[in-house]
Amino acid sequence: MLYREMGKTGVKVSQLGFGCMRFPVLDGDNSKIDEVQSTEMIEYAIANGVNYFDTAYVYHGSFAGQGRSEFFTGKALKPHRDKVYIATKLPAWMVKSPADNMRFLDEQLKALDTDTIDFYLLHSLGQWSYDNLKKNDIFNFIDKAKAAGKIKHIGFSFHSTYDDFNYIFNDYDWEFAQIQYNILDTEYQAGEAGLNQMGAKGTGAVIMEPLRGGTITDVVKPARDLLAAYAPDRTMADWALSWLFNQPEISTVLSGMSSLDQVKENIEIASRAEIGGMPEKERILLGQAAAMVKDTLKVPCTACQYCMPCPQGVNIPENFSNYNTYYYYEANSAARDTVVSNYKTYFAESEWAKHCISCGVCESHCPQHIKISERMPEVADLFK
Repeated sequence: MLYREMGKTGVKVSQLGFGCMRFPVLDGDNSKIDEVQSTEMIEYAIANGVNYFDTAYVYHGSFAGQGRSEFFTGKALKPHRDKVYIATKLPAWMVKSPADNMRFLDEQLKALDTDTIDFYLLHSLGQWSYDNLKKNDIFNFIDKAKAAGKIKHIGFSFHSTYDDFNYIFNDYDWEFAQIQYNILDTEYQAGEAGLNQMGAKGTGAVIMEPLRGGTITDVVKPARDLLAAYAPDRTMADWALSWLFNQPEISTVLSGMSSLDQVKENIEIASRAEIGGMPEKERILLGQAAAMVKDTLKVPCTACQYCMPCPQGVNIPENFSNYNTYYYYEANSAARDTVVSNYKTYFAESEWAKHCISCGVCESHCPQHIKISERMPEVADLFK
């Protein structure tokens, strides 16, 4: 495993971080983590040098309450606590009073079964949520939590416009920040401009959604063919992660791995991909492939599950996945017919897009700011 400095903190973290939002689950229930399989994944990761684990108050639960990720992650990491760094996040949208800040932190410390959180983030900030935290005495809370030894380093995770990022980033002396960034999202949200700001200031840069919820591993055929002609046996995960590891501004790349095979593949990549290690020819090819993918991607859904559960029972991520997959096959009518057939055969009718009533409950939770109530009728019309 290769390691990098987390900004100016003096801490060296593995350049591959373990995102604890997409553990394998039982019975298709996101709140029921498959602890046997997930523990095996974590044990393998630690044995092979991964030392940064990222969770949050709501992971493996709903956006409105505490999920199961912190409880499981804390238990799994307990035997290795002296060798790993734990990152978790204050649910900013749930803070209604200054007292909430410390209450949430204490709940998280208990769930994680630890005395201190190494890297603490204000979760999913935009200007509104950040101003709300400021109104609720967030900086006084940070000072008190640090003085008490409950947190070591402070940062924020971000899902909004670049202007919001610029405002938040320059309003406080953050030690690190977490942004969505990948071969498709160079000009989305904070984007490359935000990453460059972090690099210039020496702020730790944590990257989330490096494979865009798996979308990048299953790109359109013309893009796959272009890259395969150059490197027939190279996977899309290898291309996308190596592109990120190539960049010196990045401290660690979080991968939300869901199987031991994914853990093994990502560790193998992270153990050899160095800063500046990707030749210019490969960067150009990957840029061309990314452009092909962007042309067909209809909805920027990463299947993060923040929108779930839907009051009407609609499986929002699965509907968008089928919708995007249909348009991947732009030149293959037979493949498109198969997508439609599979949607109707293997996807529970109760979860279909046609049941969406455009109530908008999901939209305030979506990190990608997708107008779900506008897009879901499009999905319903396609698969009717």
